[in-house]
Amino acid sequence: MSLRILVGCKRAIDYAVKIQVKSDLSGVVTEGVKHALNPFDEIAMEEAVRLKEKKLANEVIAVSCGPAQSQDVLRTALALGADKAVHVEVPAKEYETLQPIHVSKILAKLAEQEKVDLIILGKQAIDDDCNQTGQMTAAVLNWPQATFASKLQLKDKEATCEREIDGGLETISIKLPAVVTADLRLNTPRYATLPNIMKAKKKPLKKFSPKDLGVDITPRQEIVKVCEPPKRQGGGKVASTEELVERIKKLGVN
Repeated sequence: MSLRILVGCKRAIDYAVKIQVKSDLSGVVTEGVKHALNPFDEIAMEEAVRLKEKKLANEVIAVSCGPAQSQDVLRTALALGADKAVHVEVPAKEYETLQPIHVSKILAKLAEQEKVDLIILGKQAIDDDCNQTGQMTAAVLNWPQATFASKLQLKDKEATCEREIDGGLETISIKLPAVVTADLRLNTPRYATLPNIMKAKKKPLKKFSPKDLGVDITPRQEIVKVCEPPKRQGGGKVASTEELVERIKKLGVN
């Protein structure tokens, strides 16, 4: 099989960074904060590269939507094994209101333009936790989808995916072209080696704008307020079960 695979690569705040809410409660602080490739997208990229190494795919295309800094995660993706990258540049101010519906339309346009057979995305981004882009992309393209894949096998233009559900595992088969979203247990991503990091600088990187692709990114939602969760109150100790029961009664718990 000679498949072309498109992989979404979102630039998100690094998982080790402590998130801070802006003073005006309009969002979280992103200026001067370390960003990295979204971990679930890194897993998606690893799976695409492994499929290429197994000769099941002949080209892996990394795509990122966002400001100029998004090229950093695309270079990371190229160092991990992607063949080429596409940056859909969205100015920082507009990026703040970019939503999954916009990204899904952009990915769908690029999938048609690049004539890809498979789209692999992370199941969600660790910044907004939306878990919507993969499903919406499949809907826009009218392609089959397999979400939260913990195992993926390709054979004869068909993908077989194993996914975790409440109470066990579910195995589904879908015809290609299709959209697959990667779960945490799909694989363990490799580290980019220094030679590959240097080679990534020479790999092709195309640039588009949403307008070039005919996608309107006017926001459909308005963020009213972003707040930190209430601080957890400290616990206490009781000397006996009688005292515990008495305290529970005072709290009004039956």
